[in-house]
Amino acid sequence: MKETFRVTDPGVLKGVAHPLRLRLLGLLRSDGPATASELARKVGESSGLTSYHLRELARYGFIEEDPERRDARERRWRSVHRYTSWDNAEMAATPEGREAVAALRERQVEMLIRAAAEFDEAAGSWDVEWVEAAGISDDITRLTPASVGELWERFEAILHELAARDAADPAAEQVVVHYSAFPRRPS
Repeated sequence: MKETFRVTDPGVLKGVAHPLRLRLLGLLRSDGPATASELARKVGESSGLTSYHLRELARYGFIEEDPERRDARERRWRSVHRYTSWDNAEMAATPEGREAVAALRERQVEMLIRAAAEFDEAAGSWDVEWVEAAGISDDITRLTPASVGELWERFEAILHELAARDAADPAAEQVVVHYSAFPRRPS
């Protein structure tokens, strides 16, 4: 799997912004290759609907048929890239780009809400260490655009360092990590 899909076309970014497509892509990235039927069961949709959205994700270059795990009866799909990225300034240059980025941000917030709700529903089944470690926080501070860029770089470096360190640890679990930074003007 390649590391990052750098999207420069707002139409491609808009193509992945559909809520079900993002869920399917996320599942393929986190859980590995799957068929439309397997994914349909996970997301509570019909295999016909998931199959359609998988073909759309393939059309835009986000996923492909898994050549290593062919199923004579049904296609197995896999993600082509671990991450999707884009240039915010480049996308902000057109109405279509701004709309696509806004839709993706909205989907990311929905995914954060879903992850928190799923954790809350299952909190009683997690060890106390996980219950204590999990959470969400926020802060408002004054930073320059350069400092926000540095914050992103440092956060990603620390995240990758910790993931590499914990990769073989049997106590490690998949963890959903969201981070954001938006300037605001006091009202």
